[in-house]
Amino acid sequence: MRSGNVCFVLHTHLPYCRLAGRWPHGEEWFHEAMLECYLPLVRAFRRLAGQVDGSLGVTINVTPILAEQMRDAVMLDHFREYLADRIERAEGDVVRFAGASANRAATALFHRDRYHAIRAFFEDEIQGDLVAALRALEDSGHIEVATCAATHGYLPLLDDPAAVRFQVQTGVESHIRNFGRAPRSFWLPECAYEPGLEEYLEEAGIKVFFVETHLVEGGRARGKALGEVVGLYPELRVPVAAPMELPVSSGTTFRAYHVGHSNVSAIARNERTGLQVWSASHGYPGEARYREFHKKEGTSGLHYWRVTGPEVDLGEKEEYDPRAAAESVSWHADHFRDLIRFELDAFRRGAGEDGIVLASYDTELFGHWWLEGVDWLEGVIRRLAIDPAFRLVTAGEFVTKEPPTHAIDLPEGSWGNGGDHRTWLNDGTAWTWPEIQSRQARAHRLLAEDTAAARQLGRELLLLQSSDWQFLMTTGQAHDYAVERFWSHAERFDRLADAIEGGYPALDAMVEELFELDDPFPGIDPLLYSDHPAAAGARA
Repeated sequence: MRSGNVCFVLHTHLPYCRLAGRWPHGEEWFHEAMLECYLPLVRAFRRLAGQVDGSLGVTINVTPILAEQMRDAVMLDHFREYLADRIERAEGDVVRFAGASANRAATALFHRDRYHAIRAFFEDEIQGDLVAALRALEDSGHIEVATCAATHGYLPLLDDPAAVRFQVQTGVESHIRNFGRAPRSFWLPECAYEPGLEEYLEEAGIKVFFVETHLVEGGRARGKALGEVVGLYPELRVPVAAPMELPVSSGTTFRAYHVGHSNVSAIARNERTGLQVWSASHGYPGEARYREFHKKEGTSGLHYWRVTGPEVDLGEKEEYDPRAAAESVSWHADHFRDLIRFELDAFRRGAGEDGIVLASYDTELFGHWWLEGVDWLEGVIRRLAIDPAFRLVTAGEFVTKEPPTHAIDLPEGSWGNGGDHRTWLNDGTAWTWPEIQSRQARAHRLLAEDTAAARQLGRELLLLQSSDWQFLMTTGQAHDYAVERFWSHAERFDRLADAIEGGYPALDAMVEELFELDDPFPGIDPLLYSDHPAAAGARA
């Protein structure tokens, strides 16, 4: 008996960190994610592509600013240095623990071997080009690559239609340049929606975007919006005392909907499959046998301990056994397949039609925070692919082959703390928005022609608008770093804007200097921001 459709949506994003320091904040975020998450995932998708005919059911959003960094020569050179250092540390541990601790020595070998395997995959199999590897998987019909706003700007708070359009259109154009095709699917940064955003997406050719559960079902914000999640979601300084609560709706996460009067569709995240993976209390990553992320060996910085238990102090953690962890991966993959079957069958019994389960996660959870997560996802997809009850689909494929028959008016909200905008707009971040908006107003005057200076000014504006800075300030994860990064882009914008307006004689040299620091979006079109007639023609 047929159960229905399954789509995994992976949101892949990191802050812009090129030449912004290494440890503890900066490029090392990128290096860690490449080694532990992005490369292992793509390697797993390539293995599956050799075994599965047709879609793997994976829609992976790679934000434009991250894709630009994935292809940046400086970032890749620094990643190679980081990877060589990890291998050296692991090899040192193999020698150091030989004869001293059989368990520790075996885990050191495990780390060394997986690092060597990742380097071979990166250098030999995909020739150092992860974006091209993703593009090839999409070309073969196995995955879909979605896009996002250019620098992950928090669109509902930009308060300027030109700024929203500039984020969306620049993101789409960057995606086309990097992945070779126009995107069908779009991840709203932080799943932050306000009525009318679908019009900008429709203008950019987007077919479907994703929203948080409570925006479709109504009721109280829940799941990730309550902060009860593992790994990359630190405890927020803004309390979740009064999470957003909406009137209960007849909407369901098992359907796609046309949004408002547009031809753009929205699909909401399935709550149960989300909590099963990221819940801090009962999600899979809390399994006792899985690798403990937060405890590192004092000399090498590698991981040698397991979760052991949710309340076990770091000093009491037991040693990690990769083979035992692999057994739990297999069991959890079986359990998740059965959970999806239960969800789809329950919807079919009630609605009399096939539904879709949209299982949506931050990509960095897999492999980085949850080491075994890549193997788990590969196992789940393999199980679903051989079971005729399921159809693995990408988001764009689903709404193209099965256009929505229902429309919905979505309320404003996000998947952030409390389900609303408070993570990005609160007492600690409110000062940032007038700073952004004053420069947006200035941009209306200065992005009216396509010059090298205007292009660089556009880059600095986009980087200033990134939602990462407010997020890092609010969570306290890297508050001072985020403030410094915010002001660095504001000051670069001001310096360049003053030079343009004042006819600075060394303008070309200034542009070259700033481009050395901030070089994403080589095809950026400043006219997309302004009301210049050429901009309107370009959008027509």
